[in-house]
Amino acid sequence: MNTPSTPADGPVSRIARRKAKTGCDGCYEAIVRGMFAETARFPGFLGADLIPPSAPGELHQVVMRFASQADLDRWDASEARQAWHARLQTVADGDPDYRLLTGLETWFSLPATAVNHPPVRWKMAALTWLGIFPTVSLLLHVVAPLLSALPFLVRTAVITALAVLMMTWLVMPHLVRLFKPWLTRTNMN
Repeated sequence: MNTPSTPADGPVSRIARRKAKTGCDGCYEAIVRGMFAETARFPGFLGADLIPPSAPGELHQVVMRFASQADLDRWDASEARQAWHARLQTVADGDPDYRLLTGLETWFSLPATAVNHPPVRWKMAALTWLGIFPTVSLLLHVVAPLLSALPFLVRTAVITALAVLMMTWLVMPHLVRLFKPWLTRTNMN
């Protein structure tokens, strides 16, 4: 499999898109769910979702999330993964197409609901603010005084760079995991 290199210390999500053989959708989905159950026992596994095709003959999407690239690599190299993929070969039409997501793009790669809706924008905005407000407040209180001798634009560049790094690898992965049920709730959005 050909996947791009990513930072080793941040969460990663991999999306696999693949078509089931005609008449094999149910078997394909059962095998994928069995694979999810086994993957849940691997270190660093954060969750997985199966998004069935919206129409017969279209692609299934499988989203698997790991705490780091090393955790994903460990799963990829496992005998368990090889066995599940051999089972999938019997009901799949061709090889999967992979896409790897890292950093900011993984913040809201949450499971699809029954009707495949992402979280509503106001919930994503509220959760982002909940992460940014304390992060920026902490940086302004602790780091900004240390940078007071620097020009305004340099101070701003340092503070915003630190905020982006903290949000991407520390704050948002934890907030999204903590608020996942609220983000994906479909009633009263």
